[in-house]
Amino acid sequence: MASDRDRDRVLAAAGVSRETAQRLDLYVEQLRRWQGVKNLVGPATLSEVWTRHIADALQLREIAPEAEAWLDLGAGAGLPGLVLAIAGHGRPGFQVDLVESNARKCAFLTETARLTGAPAKVHNARIEGIIGAHRGVAVVCARALAPLTQLLAWAEPLLTTGTVGLFPKGRDVQSELTEAAQRWRFVYDLVPSRTESEARIVRVTTLSRVDS
Repeated sequence: MASDRDRDRVLAAAGVSRETAQRLDLYVEQLRRWQGVKNLVGPATLSEVWTRHIADALQLREIAPEAEAWLDLGAGAGLPGLVLAIAGHGRPGFQVDLVESNARKCAFLTETARLTGAPAKVHNARIEGIIGAHRGVAVVCARALAPLTQLLAWAEPLLTTGTVGLFPKGRDVQSELTEAAQRWRFVYDLVPSRTESEARIVRVTTLSRVDS
C-alpha cells in the first residue's frame, strides 16, 4: 500500500529506531481514532499522514539536534510537539511542553503521550498566560497556528532571552516576513522544507520591537 511505503520512506529518512517507529505507529493509530471525535487535522490530509504531518514534524529536530527543552504553542494534534517528544524518547533530559487551550485536544495529547511514553507535558492553557513560565527553553515552535507577527508577539518573552524560534510556513512566507518586519526587528534564516517545495521553516534567533 502507498501509505505503508510512505511510512517506511519517512522513517528511513529520519533514521529513527525500531522502538521509535512503533511509538509513531501508535501515535498515528491514536490520531485516526480520535479524528472522528475531534477534528484534529484536515480530513483530506489524514491519508497522507506520514508525508504531510510526521515527516514535517520530524524535520525540525534536525534543525536543532542538541536542543533538549522544547515548547510547542497551540499543540493541537501534537504536530510538531508530540511527534518530536516521541522521537526524543529515552534521551536524557529531553522534554517537550505542549500548550493547548482546547480541553478535548489536551485529552488526546495527554492520552497519546501516556500510551507512547513520550516525554511530553500538556498544559491546558492560553499561550499568553503561560509563556512567561517557560523562559530558558531551547526552542519554541508552532505549526499552522497564526501569522508570523502574532507568533513573534506570543514568543517575545522567550525570543528576547536566547530561545530559538522554529516556525514552519508555506508559500506566503515572504509576505509574512514583510508584515512582521513592520513591528519587529529579528534575525532569521529560512530553512527549506523537505515536505513541500515552496514551504520554509523560519528560524528566529533574536527579537526586539521596532519602537524599542
